[in-house]
Amino acid sequence: MMKKRPFVLSRLSKLIISSSCSFSSVASGLNIALITGSTRTSGPPTVLGPRVNTFIQTTLEERGHTITHIDPKEFTLLQKPAFAYAPLKAPQELQECQSILQQADAYVCVTPEYNHSPSPALMNVLNHFGSSTFSFKPSAIVTYSAGQWGGTRAGVALRTTLSELGALPVSAMIHIPKAQEVINRDGSIVVTSEANDEEERWQKYCSRTFSQLEWWAVAARNHRVVVDPFDESPVF
Repeated sequence: MMKKRPFVLSRLSKLIISSSCSFSSVASGLNIALITGSTRTSGPPTVLGPRVNTFIQTTLEERGHTITHIDPKEFTLLQKPAFAYAPLKAPQELQECQSILQQADAYVCVTPEYNHSPSPALMNVLNHFGSSTFSFKPSAIVTYSAGQWGGTRAGVALRTTLSELGALPVSAMIHIPKAQEVINRDGSIVVTSEANDEEERWQKYCSRTFSQLEWWAVAARNHRVVVDPFDESPVF
């Protein structure tokens, strides 16, 4: 008759159980890079980017995260990506931005929709860097427009780029149609109903996407402590 062997937790199992028990507290301290896609400063039509960016940043900060804004206006049109330079030879501004992106636990991209596509300004930022900067971390997509579709087609198109960079987008996305009627200039939600529940409804809507982002970001961050992902998938 076989003797039952005592159940022994492996180091990885202990880490997973410990991480699961403390998820709520760990998830409240993520380092998130907010990459925005609008460079417009005047209208017409109404400039919507700043108010949407403020709303998203405030929402993430209220969830306990540290947000670093990557502004596309700080980038020149792509001439040479960061990985094409010799080590430490890239322009200082590019090195600093790359460091911010590498240290981030997750990414949130906010883009308007131009011709059914993400904004050229956002793509310009992303194309300055290779997958070694973003890989093995999650991302979330936020789109907006002045019309009824909320930039959904831009969001679908952006998923391919983020996947290629290794910053896998979570399944849920945030789409904001008629953003000028939803968000005030200061980033607060417009109140129009007697129930005064617009902010609660938008926070609940955003929570679906951001809770997915938090789950994957914590999981990836914890696993990087155990396994260096670049050991089996080295940088080119």
